[in-house]
Amino acid sequence: MVKHKYHGGHGGHDMAGSTTISLQKETKEMLRKLGSKGQTYDEVIRELIEKASIKELDARWNRILEEEEFISLDEV
Repeated sequence: MVKHKYHGGHGGHDMAGSTTISLQKETKEMLRKLGSKGQTYDEVIRELIEKASIKELDARWNRILEEEEFISLDEV
């Protein structure tokens, strides 16, 4: 495992709010490939979390649409 620390100064984050996490070198390389030039690891991870949250919400709504009964407005 290799420790990589997010360094502040990008995206409005500062060093006081940073932490160190351990990643395997392969994981770090995967994050680097997912990111854009100039994007920090913090930004890449946040983007992935946001996409995962949207995907989870979408799956939840699809499950509701498939499993729940709806009454048309004409019947109300």
